[in-house]
Amino acid sequence: MGIFRSVFNYLITRYTKIQLLIILVILVFAFFISESNIFSRFSYDAKIMELNGQIEYYRNKTIEDKQKLEELHSDKDRIEKFARENYLMKRPNEDVFIIE
Repeated sequence: MGIFRSVFNYLITRYTKIQLLIILVILVFAFFISESNIFSRFSYDAKIMELNGQIEYYRNKTIEDKQKLEELHSDKDRIEKFARENYLMKRPNEDVFIIE
């Protein structure tokens, strides 16, 4: 409490009450009323962190997909396996049973 009292006394002796009021109004406007207030800033920071996480996820997903694509381009058996698993393709003499 002594620190606050000494700061208050310093401000009273240094500035007039009108100047202190104007400074207080500007601070309140800047931190609470304006469009870029402190609450918006925190929500923007949270959104930025969320989007950075999504960016990292999609970068990793892109790397995985590039590796799979490279495998598909390199081997004909892998293309056949991919088509059979994902598109339910079959050879002419086969029957495909889907079990759920």
